[in-house]
Amino acid sequence: MVNIFIYIAAALAGVALLLALYRFIQGPSDADRVAAFDVLTIISITGIVLVAFIEDRGIYLDVALIYALLSFLGVIAVARYIERGF
Repeated sequence: MVNIFIYIAAALAGVALLLALYRFIQGPSDADRVAAFDVLTIISITGIVLVAFIEDRGIYLDVALIYALLSFLGVIAVARYIERGF
């Protein structure tokens, strides 16, 4: 029963990925693209966590955590560049 909910969550994450990818490509400003990129990384982290639950592999959760930290730093760096440059 739990696997059904995990697969439904994966399908919803796939739809969200497509919508965020559309905003990333069509974004009228750089700030929209940065926000869409942040959403894409969050969705990909969700995908990694879902795979960790499906495969019953805890090491994937560590990978998701490191990816989240690096994504956060990358978005902060790009936002600072857009705001005032390096």
